[in-house]
Amino acid sequence: MPSTIRDTLLDAAKSFREAGVDSPRLSAELLLAKAMGVERLTLIAYPERRLSDAELAAFASLAERRAAGEPAAYILGEKEFFGRMFRVTRATLIPRPETELLVEAALEHPALTGLTHVRFADLGTGSGCIAATLCAERPGWAGLGIDLSDGALRTAAANAIRLGVRQRLSLIQADFTRPILKSGSLDLVISNPPYVSTPEYRGLSREIRDFEPASALIPGGLGAESPDGLEYEAAVIRCAAQALKPGGVLLIEHGWTQSEPLSLLLKNNSWKNIRYCKDLAQKDRYISAVRG
Repeated sequence: MPSTIRDTLLDAAKSFREAGVDSPRLSAELLLAKAMGVERLTLIAYPERRLSDAELAAFASLAERRAAGEPAAYILGEKEFFGRMFRVTRATLIPRPETELLVEAALEHPALTGLTHVRFADLGTGSGCIAATLCAERPGWAGLGIDLSDGALRTAAANAIRLGVRQRLSLIQADFTRPILKSGSLDLVISNPPYVSTPEYRGLSREIRDFEPASALIPGGLGAESPDGLEYEAAVIRCAAQALKPGGVLLIEHGWTQSEPLSLLLKNNSWKNIRYCKDLAQKDRYISAVRG
């Protein structure tokens, strides 16, 4: 007898749990909805609906990948961020809720809210979730998304087109650790750069370590030795010091142990209004400063 939605979800969640998969029930629901070609709410509304052989086969294929540790976002090819769906690929990090707080900080920063037009740069843009969201939320904002990865930039371009902001978002393949931006040209520099130290990387879950690009996690990428993960954050600060107008805003996402060394680096280079900001777990997660 064909399995119902309820039974299929229960069995899959149990299997995922035994395999050590994160969020087993949610993963099961997302993948089953994908296999059936329906919204996730349909699964909740019709738990006794029986699945066809084709639906079961499609779900089994997706579930096998998930049980092997592949993140659901890569299997689905998309992830929600700031209320919008973004394409994600193995060339990009999966957008995370913590980074939504970085976007909120930019949109609500007192130094920017009074400006009709804001010019910004997103250093290490990846999927473009930060840069495209800023443009989507503020029609008067335009920016640069900078990344070394050609695959990441293709993904960012697809997301900018999906959100209808491609004309206001220029995507550039470049190394932001070198001087690349015109002096005094920007109102905002924002970045979620690679900040995971080499020792931290070794302790990450297999879903991150085995599937997400190491070049977007560790400064210098896989094989590089980063004792504290601060190298690219320091590069972002140097880049912002050159590119920002006086009174321009710098926002950097960072690891929860890095706020003090970053604050010291900013203070030693004449930045003002340095503020720590916490994530949903009440850990220091990003820092903001204003160019003096």
